[in-house]
Amino acid sequence: MTTQTTEQPMAASGEGSYGLENHGLDPRKNVYWNLSPARLYEESLARGDGRLVHMGAIAANTAPHTGRSPNDRYVVRDGVSDGSVNWGKVNVPISTEHFEKLRADVVEYLNEQDLFVRDARAGADDEYGINVRVVSERPWYSLFAYNMFLRPSAEESRDMVPDFTVIHAPHFKADPAVHGTRTDTAIVVSFATREVVVAGTRYAGEIKKSIFSVLNHRLPDQAVFPMHCSANIGEAGDVALFFGLSGTGKTTLSADAERGLIGDDEHGWSDRGVFNFEGGCYAKTIRLSPEGEPEIYRATQMFGTILENVVLDEDTREIDFDDGSVTENTRASYPIHYIPNAVLPSRGGHPKNVVFLTADAFGVLPPISRLTPEQAMYHFLSGYTAKVAGTERGVTEPKATFSACFGAPFLPRHPGVYAEMLGEKLREHGAKVWLVNTGWSGGGYGVGTRMKLSHTRAMVRAALSGELDRVETLTDAVFGLNVPTSVPGVPSEVLHPRDTWASGEAYDAAAGQLAEMFKENFNQFADQVAEEIWAAGPR
Repeated sequence: MTTQTTEQPMAASGEGSYGLENHGLDPRKNVYWNLSPARLYEESLARGDGRLVHMGAIAANTAPHTGRSPNDRYVVRDGVSDGSVNWGKVNVPISTEHFEKLRADVVEYLNEQDLFVRDARAGADDEYGINVRVVSERPWYSLFAYNMFLRPSAEESRDMVPDFTVIHAPHFKADPAVHGTRTDTAIVVSFATREVVVAGTRYAGEIKKSIFSVLNHRLPDQAVFPMHCSANIGEAGDVALFFGLSGTGKTTLSADAERGLIGDDEHGWSDRGVFNFEGGCYAKTIRLSPEGEPEIYRATQMFGTILENVVLDEDTREIDFDDGSVTENTRASYPIHYIPNAVLPSRGGHPKNVVFLTADAFGVLPPISRLTPEQAMYHFLSGYTAKVAGTERGVTEPKATFSACFGAPFLPRHPGVYAEMLGEKLREHGAKVWLVNTGWSGGGYGVGTRMKLSHTRAMVRAALSGELDRVETLTDAVFGLNVPTSVPGVPSEVLHPRDTWASGEAYDAAAGQLAEMFKENFNQFADQVAEEIWAAGPR
């Protein structure tokens, strides 16, 4: 790294051969290329852009944006996107003219800032992965990209030509009157220019989720099924997938000491098997404990980990994981190898088990059930869960929602495209599918209690080991699900939600209400699915 001076802009010795001029940037200040975590710590602390944490992590505050801003996400509508993107509330179109104006203004703004460039990869399969460049005005976002994406060698970075670039200006505010946005926040994807422009939000998760959306658009054309799921693998080579929205337990349940971790959030399923999109984990840390989630807790105590929006003791800089006063969506970003049992490279064979995770805020779904192929398709398209507090702006308590394919906010194409790919994979490889409720029991949110993690772990382990294959099941009267009558280590009454409620009549009313919500939501797919899939929903 060349020493910074005030006389002229300087660049790091790791400058790539594909320069910033190729992005239309003409920086007039310092440019730092692919700095090490230690150097990024130094730059962040010198700028007052982070705080050193007890045991070595670095803490950053992203308020007021402490979660994703889905209502400020746009896709440029042009000749490339028009025929492939499913336009609507999720994929909101923005004109080429507005994008070009926003991009030009962001570039001019960044030209007056110190810039931090990170060259990385997304996709642990060399055939399907892409080169990603992140250009940001602040150093800790470069560390975030280092943690979350795959890390090429210094030599590979110098020769890398990006397939997609994130132009990241968290402190630049968009002007709705000029840029065609809803607010001063904008996350805009252009498939034609192969760029993402992020402005007006300091929440780092927008960086990784925007590239996830890019792969969700790109990979179906290559016959690869992109998935919002975590993945792990047993000693016998048996791969398991865990689908679910943020807060449902993907990261927690996949970080199992008895199984190898392939990845915690985003994967592809090709004709060779499963591969991780990322090189890191982005775990929720609210109420994290060394007893409940030891692998993740250990990662939060390590140098290089970024802790977002946690509360620190002002004297000791120790973390209070129980304090959600900034947000319930506190996060830790760390390289995947910080998890002791991580699988490197992050790939595995074809899955033997697929788990759909739902945080049922009504408290009426069974904690675990085996799905028929038709039910699997029904529940995948439904994507029922509760949005957990803090994961999106404005969500302050669990709220029932349906998110197609357990990842609608990140799906540029129609949900039917991804559902059809899942169906093909399940038929070809014969994976078993389970629906696991990590939400409430004994009543809905505010009355019942959250499922015990120890019980959920026991149920998932029994399912993945094959123990539940030999257990008798009962059919749930409302949802038609096949519920095991026993699971080792789990009280039998927990398995049947009506038995956990103080009033059976109150349970029946809540279950009926949720069943009607399922039916109303699924009407959007009525003319697109076979009758047997439609019939696989609640009775």
